[in-house]
Amino acid sequence: MTTVGVVLSGCGVYDGAEIHESVLSLLALERAGASVVCMAPNVDQMHVINHLTGEETGESRNVLVESARIARGAVRDLAEVRESELDALMFPGGFGAAKNLCDFAVSGEKASVHPEVARLTREMLVSRKPIAAICIAPALLAAVCRDAGITSSLTIGTDEATAKTVEALGARHLSCPVEEFRVDEENRLISSPAYMLAGNIAEAATGIERTVSELMRMAG
Repeated sequence: MTTVGVVLSGCGVYDGAEIHESVLSLLALERAGASVVCMAPNVDQMHVINHLTGEETGESRNVLVESARIARGAVRDLAEVRESELDALMFPGGFGAAKNLCDFAVSGEKASVHPEVARLTREMLVSRKPIAAICIAPALLAAVCRDAGITSSLTIGTDEATAKTVEALGARHLSCPVEEFRVDEENRLISSPAYMLAGNIAEAATGIERTVSELMRMAG
């Protein structure tokens, strides 16, 4: 059975993992026959957002604890996960990918990646195991590849400003509609826009399902 690690970044689009994208990814993986290992770094979120008002609350929340909401408690500290346990890796989007897994949301082209997230991602790259990222999460992959001296090819959809920032990280940006995905064959990376472009959950689902199908093909 193919084992796929899913890296979560909290719970909620504005300060954690995008819930629709995360659940759609988990559903598609399970339907494809994968054994899923959910994981998240054991760190505090950058901040907490009231998803009703969009305002910061001043609270402090833990990324691993919040990710457990999506994983129904079955989530591991990413620091304890090794590449040897996995056949593939997947990053759902949401601002948590750009705030908690890395600091792309505030640092842009100078973004740095959480050390344990970078460590596992590099291990997968070195082992030639496929990695999928959706929504804004490809920016994280661009930063990891930059630091490893790798030129990646990725998509965040069609937003020109974000695409230029991703390219400033050293990646080649590939324009992509919401229902499709793009593949970096050389580095075995798959990316799809999801809610960077999706107008509803059905549109997001189509691209995610196709991305998961390609990830499983490459992992197989």
